Amino acid sequence: MPDSIMFQEDAFVVLEPNQPEQFLTPEELLEKLKAILATRQDDLPRDLQKFASVEEQAQYLMETSCDLDVGPGQYLQWYVVRMEK
Repeated sequence: MPDSIMFQEDAFVVLEPNQPEQFLTPEELLEKLKAILATRQDDLPRDLQKFASVEEQAQYLMETSCDLDVGPGQYLQWYVVRMEK
C-alpha cells in the first residue's frame, strides 16, 4: 500500500531560463501558471483548450505536467518537493 506522504505537495521547485531556482507553495505555483496562461489564451496547448477557465487550465497543468513551453528558448518547469523527512 503506498504511503500517503507520496501524494503530499509541500512545495514545488520552479525552474526558468536565466533565473535561480524558486521554491513555491502549491498556491503560488497555481497563481504563476494562471498569470502565464491568461496571456496565452490564443495559443494554448491542445490539452488545455477543453477547459473554459484559466483556473481550470492552471490546475490541470499543475496536476498533470511538469513543464510549459512559454516561447522560443523559454520554458517553465516545476517539480514537487517535500520539505520534511
